[in-house]
Amino acid sequence: MTNPAGLYRPVAAGPLILPGNLFLAPVAGYTDRAFRQICAGYGANLGYTELASAEAIVRRPGDLAESKTGRLMRRGAGEGFYAVQLFGADPDVMYRAALKLAPFGPDLVDINCGCPVPKVVKSGAGAALMRDPALLGDIVAAVVRASGEALGGVPVTVKIRSGWDAASLNYRETAAAAVGAGAALVCLHPRTRAQGYGGQSDWSLIADLAGRLPAPVAGSGDLFSAEAAERMLRETGCAAIMFARGALGNPFIFREARSLLLGESCPAPAPAERVNAAFRHLGLLIPDMGEYAACREMRKQFCAYTKGVPGGARLRNALVRAETEEDYRRILAGWLE
Repeated sequence: MTNPAGLYRPVAAGPLILPGNLFLAPVAGYTDRAFRQICAGYGANLGYTELASAEAIVRRPGDLAESKTGRLMRRGAGEGFYAVQLFGADPDVMYRAALKLAPFGPDLVDINCGCPVPKVVKSGAGAALMRDPALLGDIVAAVVRASGEALGGVPVTVKIRSGWDAASLNYRETAAAAVGAGAALVCLHPRTRAQGYGGQSDWSLIADLAGRLPAPVAGSGDLFSAEAAERMLRETGCAAIMFARGALGNPFIFREARSLLLGESCPAPAPAERVNAAFRHLGLLIPDMGEYAACREMRKQFCAYTKGVPGGARLRNALVRAETEEDYRRILAGWLE
């Protein structure tokens, strides 16, 4: 196995050594444990849960694992390293929520400081924390304390944006506050909250942060191909990259990126492989949700898995009406023929 430029490499997040630097980002509505297991099978070295509300965790009576929020945080049987991502704006609530993560056994606890969704921002969490680095530092310190008390000291990490808007690019200050409070790794998505997911991410900010922060920096933003991952690692010097939208319906991107970084050849997935991966995903989801709910949830996933294939528009028009596993098999068997 070769690694010509040394771009595929282990990442140290505090005491945790991850075997590689290709991560699956947290994406609401997509990165359930079924999908994280699929991505791990194709080479993702770390997967993040969908963001989980610290308030919901703290307020939940009884068995947290059986709640809607608890189901978001469960580890998949075959997913390897995984991180639970929390969001919240109160250090005490975040502390108490992190204490309740022990039964889930995460390898990392991540704090969301980048979600631009109005519902999250209005609560003072997500990207709203970019406006108050001191509060962000207090939250990190609280979660680090909880990790030491209840989670065996697993690393605490943060995912940030470049700032609130173009007039307040404070990613340096925010990242420094997080690391000063004990964060072991910072992921930077170099868009502002005001940009949302529009425009183009500014990778030069990742390079700037990676060159000055005394902790590993992961980069995210506009990673839709293996070639983009290679370019970000090479151009920015970041320790790891985090695929988000580029991995949806495309877990093969981890295999392709790893192969490219190692100087190996990797054929693109054939339509049959895409379909088989989608059915493995569905098969993992059904025990968690039941067939009816899983099949409705998988409509968007099957559409993502078949994006760009011949006859895709007509195929997706049929897939969004599927209600059972047999419906999917009938639709896709006809298409594959």
